[in-house]
Amino acid sequence: MATDTSKHWLLPAVLVLVLVVGMGVAAALAFPLGSGSPPTSTTTSAPSPTSEPADPTENGTPEPTAEPAEDAEFTIGAAGDVLPHDTPIREARTGEGYDFTPMLEATREWSTGVDLALCNMEVPLALPGEEPTGYPLFGAPGELPANLADLGWDGCSTGTNHSLDRGYDNLVHTLDVFDEVGLGHAGSARSDAEAATPQLYRLERGGRTVTVAQLGGTYGTNGLPIPDDAPWAVSLLDADALVDQARAARQEGADLVVATLHWGMEYQSAPNADQRALAEELAASGEIDLIIGNHPHVPQPYELLDGGPDGSGMWVAWSLGNFISNQDDACCVPQTATGLFMTATVQVPAEGPVRVSGMEWTAMTVDRVGGQHVYPLADLLDGAQPEGMTLSDSVLASRAEGVREVMAESTGADFSQRTRPPEMTGPEPEVVPRS
Repeated sequence: MATDTSKHWLLPAVLVLVLVVGMGVAAALAFPLGSGSPPTSTTTSAPSPTSEPADPTENGTPEPTAEPAEDAEFTIGAAGDVLPHDTPIREARTGEGYDFTPMLEATREWSTGVDLALCNMEVPLALPGEEPTGYPLFGAPGELPANLADLGWDGCSTGTNHSLDRGYDNLVHTLDVFDEVGLGHAGSARSDAEAATPQLYRLERGGRTVTVAQLGGTYGTNGLPIPDDAPWAVSLLDADALVDQARAARQEGADLVVATLHWGMEYQSAPNADQRALAEELAASGEIDLIIGNHPHVPQPYELLDGGPDGSGMWVAWSLGNFISNQDDACCVPQTATGLFMTATVQVPAEGPVRVSGMEWTAMTVDRVGGQHVYPLADLLDGAQPEGMTLSDSVLASRAEGVREVMAESTGADFSQRTRPPEMTGPEPEVVPRS
């Protein structure tokens, strides 16, 4: 009988087919469609040239996020009157113009060390072609703002009793030059709109953009009339107007409001009734964080008044005295030779309001005979001997005692003396143009 050989190979063939199909199913389960080839594969499929790029979030890849904010702090520095009398102007004269930086060089570490430096520009600039002059109708050399910027100052109050000494054209020229050299300004203006606009400074700190608004104003203009067609040229002190400006600044995003006020009585070492009345109104409004006062030409104490934002208090430097001047006991009272550098510390929390947390004072004294140079008094008391200095040990000791007596009258907080300059905590501030 013949043998049926098909049955001898059919069963093994079926087994092989089942095995191959099973392996294919297993491979499909291990590497589902769209997941790529098995690790041992040496071939890849080229993507279609018309296919859309994959969305990076489809496979769970997170989009980049901004760095979270964190607690930070920065400092605001301020000094007294920049009041170039005839003698400082002569000392600043060079073969090609004027340079005030040598007389202020010893203070550079302070004005560059704070995060935001605000000075008080007491006088207008002389127009090009005009001769600079001092008292009684001031007109400073045009190089002075650039010198201040080089020394680290970011802006100045420009609304003072001398703003109109040379007339409206000089006031406008002064602000034009400030803009050219990148300095902010507050207290005087070239238009109604500019007068209503606070000076803003923006600082990047702790992952936040902190906006500081600066307002300014003066008690008067020494009897010189404000032009009828430019009534906004100089801001006169008015509590309601300052509060309205501060409130508007906060609505536009200001985190901190500083008012630089030209007020008080000359050569008086304590605030007078008018200063107190205005400050108390501003404190009660809750819109002002810090007042920087000038005009008396002598230091006055610091004070933390009740009120301020959230009832946390409003900080006041009643007067910082002189910075550049030709005043000392030879012409005036001895306290005119030594002004204050204010260092205010500002807390920037990761969340919540930005607030001033403290203020320190540093005495800055002038060697009027020795080239009008200004020095940190503590350095001289520690034995520093700058070339050409003419101040004796007894004079230095007397000046130090005079400042300590005044600052001992400070109230409301612990206002300590600072003897070493601060260091910047971040990038330079952005000075926002007012117009």
